[in-house]
Amino acid sequence: MKLENQPILNIPKTTFEKLSTTLSLLLLMMNVIYLLIQWGDLPNQVPIHFGITGEADGWGSKGMIWFLPIMASLLWIGLTLLERVPHLHNYSGLTEENVESQYRNSRMMLNVIKTEIIIFMVLASYQSVQVAHENSFGLGIWELPIFLGVMFSTMGFFMYQSFKLKRTSDSL
Repeated sequence: MKLENQPILNIPKTTFEKLSTTLSLLLLMMNVIYLLIQWGDLPNQVPIHFGITGEADGWGSKGMIWFLPIMASLLWIGLTLLERVPHLHNYSGLTEENVESQYRNSRMMLNVIKTEIIIFMVLASYQSVQVAHENSFGLGIWELPIFLGVMFSTMGFFMYQSFKLKRTSDSL
């Protein structure tokens, strides 16, 4: 039976979700600690943009090194809050039979994407420090395609799961 209004359910987080959230928060904290340790040794100009080949092609003041950790923290907070309200996510074909599993699927997708984004941003922050110190770091031309491939694969996987859950409840 199709639902008129999306119910608010209290679904406990899985162990994986708790671990993933904790891991991403720890990575953010480690990134901040690393930048604080490196701060005194950073040159006045640090890379703030990397081109398609993975080479630094934009430079800014030393303080710009904090842009990625600040953005990563804001994304972490926003996605963590969004995970708490799966009833506000966009669904198609939500029924009494599949509502809980659809909420879990949507929440898990946000959780995994959040962790992937944090890993990428922490690596990019680390890369900026390494390049500022004139050390080579990164995957070069493969960095962005790998990140996008991982993100789109994750979204595709969870969208497929959502369609499967919808089809399963349609056949009941």
